[in-house]
Amino acid sequence: MEFFRKYQEGPLLIGRAVLITVLAAALTGCSDELSRARPYVLTTATTGGVFYPVGVAIATIAHAELSETENVSLTAISSAGSMENLKLLRDNQAQFAILQGPFGAWSWAGEGPVREPQSHIRSVSALWKNVEHFVLLSELATSGDIMDLNNLDGERYVLGARNSGAEQTGRFILETLGVDYENRFTLGYMGYGPTVGAIQDGNIVGMNIPAGAPVSSITQAYAIMGERMRILNWSQQALDQINARYPLWDWYDFPPLTYPNQTESVRTVASPNVLVTRVDIPEAAVYHITRVIWENLATLQEIHGATRDMRPEIAIAGLGAPLHAGALRYYREVGLEIPERLLLEEPSAMAAPGPGKEPDANP
Repeated sequence: MEFFRKYQEGPLLIGRAVLITVLAAALTGCSDELSRARPYVLTTATTGGVFYPVGVAIATIAHAELSETENVSLTAISSAGSMENLKLLRDNQAQFAILQGPFGAWSWAGEGPVREPQSHIRSVSALWKNVEHFVLLSELATSGDIMDLNNLDGERYVLGARNSGAEQTGRFILETLGVDYENRFTLGYMGYGPTVGAIQDGNIVGMNIPAGAPVSSITQAYAIMGERMRILNWSQQALDQINARYPLWDWYDFPPLTYPNQTESVRTVASPNVLVTRVDIPEAAVYHITRVIWENLATLQEIHGATRDMRPEIAIAGLGAPLHAGALRYYREVGLEIPERLLLEEPSAMAAPGPGKEPDANP
């Protein structure tokens, strides 16, 4: 198929070594040049996870390839995660966002923690897998299974920063599995970095870190704590339960030494993260951003190991909202078959809510 052959044989548009150098600099602090070129903002999550570094990489690639030729650029910013990202999109404080897969479905349907349908949101692409890392102190992980969480008795556990995607998906998963976390946990709220410090200091007994693997926060925690902590395994029954309403999750295996001092294999689950935008972003801009992401996939994969899950043939798998016209144009050009649920006729007068306008939804 021409679509796959293109990405196996096609050269990168700019020299890989040069681009990697630019990306490395951006990951430690966006350059002044990138900060000045801000026509579009890409909102990500906290800096301790994967959303932020991958978002910075995507923004830097787009800036390097499109700012001069197409007058299109992205700047990546950190945030509290998927829930805040929906609000930033609604208010036009951001024009692109990375969301956890369930939020893509919830936002379009107006379900879960999103109270009303977000009709201004459009999908751009599926990205890498968001891997569930439910961590517990080994002394409390009697079976090593996810249901060990139902045995806690008032201990402090972190599902994520308040109103973050990690918190909301964590709540959804535990409620679906029948874990009585409201009564059995003392919930703490913090980002990935502070959470790792808290478990190392003995202030919490466990944490939920959903992120692309390997995630730096888990690497740091394992390096210091070793066998005193463990990532909990999932059963087939648990996987079937969370897929009953939204069939997004699949198996994800960690061989030994995926993380420092991780001596046993771990079987957990993962769902896709997704890139979304607003309906009122010009078709050409979204088309070019979609194009450069996939034409520079090899470079993106060298920058962060989590993106090795990304493959062109599953670029639209797991999307919850219809495709933006620009992304649709690109995927049709490269020969992807588009399912009916991702197609939507866009009325010519349709516009997304912007600054000074009353939004049509309130996540």
